[in-house]
Amino acid sequence: MRKERKTPDEMTFLEHLQDLRKRLFYSILAIVVGVIPAWFFSKDLYRILSLPVTQYLPEGTKLTFTSLTAPFMLYIKVSFLAAIFFTSPFVFLQLWYFVSPGLFSKERKYVVPFVLFTSFFFILGGVFGYFVVFPWACRFFLGMGADFEPIITVDAYFSLAIRVLLGIALVFELPTLVFFLSRLGLITSRWMIKNFKYAVLVVFIIAAIITPTPDMITQSIIAFPMLGLYGLGILIAIVFGKKRKKKKEEKSEDDDDLAG
Repeated sequence: MRKERKTPDEMTFLEHLQDLRKRLFYSILAIVVGVIPAWFFSKDLYRILSLPVTQYLPEGTKLTFTSLTAPFMLYIKVSFLAAIFFTSPFVFLQLWYFVSPGLFSKERKYVVPFVLFTSFFFILGGVFGYFVVFPWACRFFLGMGADFEPIITVDAYFSLAIRVLLGIALVFELPTLVFFLSRLGLITSRWMIKNFKYAVLVVFIIAAIITPTPDMITQSIIAFPMLGLYGLGILIAIVFGKKRKKKKEEKSEDDDDLAG
């Protein structure tokens, strides 16, 4: 017979940690395995990743490196970045397995929509960062240094790229986060609307951390989509928050009937 998973109330603290460790292990293992096929395309992936800056450099200009092992390490990092995006559905599936015991039995059937939507928003954030934010940032920095000869190292460039792409990809998970918090009853649409002004402040702080440029224009390119995602989160909280409230009322009525 199939053994049912325990609910959070039934699990001890050590069992929680063990389950978390297992999910992290599976996720890391999937990413490491994903690096293997990505490695064979690492040079092509790097050329794609370098386009946001090389398109603004003189034709034939290449990025530089200052240590003998820098190119090899760069291709490894590029492969890991690609593997993170390619294996994101499996990683989010492990996240679902970790949090699902705290959900209602009917809500646990949402595993496919959860994996699809979290993967979609994560990849969408990466695409938005690659095609919109990163080229804008590269053009801004190169424009500021127009009076100088640019010598851009692959290490510095990739550090900037991974911060922007992964940072924006994670920010785009806001609707999914709101979905879970509203399901757990931790936030409501009314609470989100009431604290909208604080959300605007937090959004621009996060945008300032993610964006590599200090100008408000580049920060706004990230901030406004984040505010749009916050608005989408309000709609999600309205729809799914009411459903959870209704389920609580139905459960309370059933308990009253049983007690009677």
